[in-house]
Amino acid sequence: MRIQVRRTGGFAGIERHAEVDTTDRPDAHEWHALAEQAMASGRGAPSIGVPDGFSYEITVDGKTVYAADPRLTEAQRQLITRVLKEGA
Repeated sequence: MRIQVRRTGGFAGIERHAEVDTTDRPDAHEWHALAEQAMASGRGAPSIGVPDGFSYEITVDGKTVYAADPRLTEAQRQLITRVLKEGA
């Protein structure tokens, strides 16, 4: 599974992008479960967040959903944090 996160917005407006490929990872099942939960509660179109808040584009195996602060679900927040931290 290929998981990509693109973060835009924020006070400085700096875009950040990271990607994780779960192939051959020993914790792949955890990533898959978290990605499924995050995708299930995502929107099909970019949502309007708050001024200086972040907006996110989450793509899993070619399917994209959108989310924005402060309305992230716990699964979305965890997935975004992990991908931006561990991804390349």
